[in-house]
Amino acid sequence: MKASRLVELGSPLVIDDVPEPDPGPRDAVVKVEFEGVCRTDWHVWQGDWSWIGLAPELPITMGHEFSGAVVAVGPEVTTIKVGDRVAVPFHEACGRCSYCRAGRSNLCDALEFLGMSHDGGYAEYVNVLNADLNCVPLPDAVSFDSAAALGCRFMTAWHALQHQAGLRAGEWLAVHGVGGIGLSAVQIGVALGAGVIAVDIDGRKLSAAREQGAAATVNALDGDVVAAVKEATGGGAHVALGGLGAASLVNAALMSLRKGGRLVQVGLTSKEEQGIVGIPLDELIEAELTIVGSVGNPHIHLPALLRLVGERRLDPAALVTERIPLESAQGVLERMTSFDTIGFSLIDTF
Repeated sequence: MKASRLVELGSPLVIDDVPEPDPGPRDAVVKVEFEGVCRTDWHVWQGDWSWIGLAPELPITMGHEFSGAVVAVGPEVTTIKVGDRVAVPFHEACGRCSYCRAGRSNLCDALEFLGMSHDGGYAEYVNVLNADLNCVPLPDAVSFDSAAALGCRFMTAWHALQHQAGLRAGEWLAVHGVGGIGLSAVQIGVALGAGVIAVDIDGRKLSAAREQGAAATVNALDGDVVAAVKEATGGGAHVALGGLGAASLVNAALMSLRKGGRLVQVGLTSKEEQGIVGIPLDELIEAELTIVGSVGNPHIHLPALLRLVGERRLDPAALVTERIPLESAQGVLERMTSFDTIGFSLIDTF
């Protein structure tokens, strides 16, 4: 089968012919219909995140935002069967550790990361570990492209706002960084009944945020972001979402909150910060602010999210801006270096 392989960090991906995977006893092989090119892939390509133990063994097939149909299962798989249309959370869980048993599979002690700890979706077929848990059947009303579009960034924004931040109707949400997660957060925030302020330095991304229902936008190049958000929201946002881990963005997100506000941080740092950013501690204390981290989306919450997509209350496919062949994934990654991508890029031809 054809696959796009990361052979050397920072070097162009290599299109190669590799053997089709065989499922292990508890695994399933999925024929990929769509695969997203995510900024996480860019971090993997660049060799980021080694400071938190996320360093792939090369060569590897990247990709973790895919959907497709099951074509083979191992002998110990009991609920997933050949022909099932499935979505696959990027964080494959074991189902047995204390976190999985508590419904927090995104924090699994034995977590596997598709396209980072083993081969992912930049290929015609993918082997999915522990298929009975990690292959989630798609409702008939959810298309393959919608399922791929929610495979990482959209479901990450959903968990962050719905479960970690507890965003409520009538609150103000400030989205700092309108990349894939940020644009997803705009759509989700509007659907939850919040007023949404989008902050970025790219006018095209701010226009995309307005198309998804943002009530106001702030270009961070035009002046004081904190003042602009506080003016637009009448005193500050109730919730801020940090879509990037840049120190300046985290600081602006915190300082743009009103008293009692919550920052939910989903964006990891890059090589410049290597996990360390400064926090305005006095403001955190005096304004009783809350900072909460958020990663992925627990498996138990994915069926509810899929139902909302099937009911057209959420529409991740609306964020897809281009559909590309496998060979074009490299170009998308290169454009991500200068933040020159908008919305989601989906691979649809292998």
